Amino acid sequence: MKTLRVIVANMLADLLGAWLLSGIHIDTSWWNVVIVAIVIALMNAIVRPILIFLTIPATIITLGLFLLVINAGTLMLADWILDGFRIDGFWWALLLSFIISFVTSFFARAEKKHGKEYR
Repeated sequence: MKTLRVIVANMLADLLGAWLLSGIHIDTSWWNVVIVAIVIALMNAIVRPILIFLTIPATIITLGLFLLVINAGTLMLADWILDGFRIDGFWWALLLSFIISFVTSFFARAEKKHGKEYR
């Protein structure tokens, strides 16, 4: 169930990002939105921890701000992998990562408030 909640949160965040930001493009079929959410969830579960481990010195020196670059980089990698998902540049990916973080933290707070843990 936790995986399904993460995918739904990613779906909503991706749709919100595509709606708010002109540099984020997702083909509007629901199947494509689900695939984008699954790929981003997999990237966050597999690739992101490896990148965080490999860039510990840069993260320490920048007091954690390099994690924003890692988030944007994983979104750019998802853009490279998927055909129905396009990001116009690094700064758009960075803004989308803020939206994804906001939406997932909102879900986590709502789950915690009702006695369930999100992550």
